[in-house]
Amino acid sequence: MASVQDLNRRIRSVRNTRKITRAMELVAAAKLRRAEARIKALRPYAETMNELISGVGRASSSLRLPLLEQREDVGAVAIVPLTGDRGLAGAFNAQILRRAFALERTLQTEGKNVRWVAVGKKGRSTLTFRRRELSGEYLGFTDRPAYEDAQAIAHRAAELFTAGEADRVTLVYNTYVSALTQRVTEHDILPISPEILETDDEERATDVLRGDFIFEPEPEQIMERLLPVYLETQVYRALLESTASEQGARMTAMRNASKNAGEIIDSLTLSMNRARQAEITQEILEVVAGAEALT
Repeated sequence: MASVQDLNRRIRSVRNTRKITRAMELVAAAKLRRAEARIKALRPYAETMNELISGVGRASSSLRLPLLEQREDVGAVAIVPLTGDRGLAGAFNAQILRRAFALERTLQTEGKNVRWVAVGKKGRSTLTFRRRELSGEYLGFTDRPAYEDAQAIAHRAAELFTAGEADRVTLVYNTYVSALTQRVTEHDILPISPEILETDDEERATDVLRGDFIFEPEPEQIMERLLPVYLETQVYRALLESTASEQGARMTAMRNASKNAGEIIDSLTLSMNRARQAEITQEILEVVAGAEALT
């Protein structure tokens, strides 16, 4: 049995660990609230972008733009897993990478080549450890992604697609549902789906393009400028979802760690009390035995 001093030392160590996990839980909770606010702020912009693209698309009879090219023979797919730069977030990073590698196996079974673009230090380290060749890596911003970060990722994805190095680009990330639930999502961002040029709500489309308009420049040129911005918006939205999911997962993990630390402290305290009681009993027995030896 461990001594009272050893158990007391372990209790102090676990208490210090619990202080750290509680602090990390509070920090994650604050970052989660900010991430939720940024997601809500982005929604009106994303909806307006969809309406604008839909309206311009309706004004043009045919669009032949590189980002809209639907290739029948898909020979290569670029997978972009959005992981975090840090751990201590439960299964957040592991479930993204697990889904990404499962997608890779499926694509290879179909005879397709796979290219990788790493976002986040955890994803980069895992991919390099498994000897995957990277076509790009973006690190150091997953706690608070900026629009410029999304622009860089979208620009690289567009380069791979237009150069023919990838016939499809797929994001793999966690969609934020709640602090307890994050859903792994696969989203094909390239080629851009022609469905965005259509709308099921005719009334909203009419509001966007009410009356007859003369476009200057032509709708095709406007769309050529809008599609890259639309792609950046999709990537930025995924980054914000991933950030909120990471903070929610970290908050939950640190809360569970604090709870487990409390249970360990209770168990060690009980063991320490038993050890102290055994020491006291042993001292009493020694005193009694010594007194009897003197008589």
